[in-house]
Amino acid sequence: MMIDNSDIKVLGFKGVIDSVEDTLSEINSFKDDDSIVQLLNADAIAGKQHVIHGINQAFLAFGRDENFADDLGVEICVRCSAQKQISKSFKILGLKEGEMNLCAVLINCSDEIVDKLSSMFTRDDDVLIADNSILQKIYSISDDELDNICMEDVIIDKITKLIVDY
Repeated sequence: MMIDNSDIKVLGFKGVIDSVEDTLSEINSFKDDDSIVQLLNADAIAGKQHVIHGINQAFLAFGRDENFADDLGVEICVRCSAQKQISKSFKILGLKEGEMNLCAVLINCSDEIVDKLSSMFTRDDDVLIADNSILQKIYSISDDELDNICMEDVIIDKITKLIVDY
């Protein structure tokens, strides 16, 4: 799949997930084969650059044949979670039933897909603003680490280390 940065959107939403399976089925019903719609738990996101870095690392991993998942959307979840195991990444960034802050990664998606997501959920990019106390627990980040570097950069560093540790 060839993309450029203009084909990538990272959007915030608030919503209620009644059924993860039904939500994913509904999204799959309106996206086409060449597009990716990956919903992530925005509470575990440190900002747009965190997500963009995870997306880039997922594409690079596929290019090097070092991907952890067979599906690019799942690989984006794995990379953004700074984990090597799909199950662990889903615990951190996966959908859960109930009220959720959502980060939508859209690749090669039309405005129509954005509109359909906006009819399912409420647009709110503020959910992409980092909550350091939550992120410190999720990613096991010490106060000392945050003395010298911002949260988003700490998580980006953890994502990058996946390459070194591959």
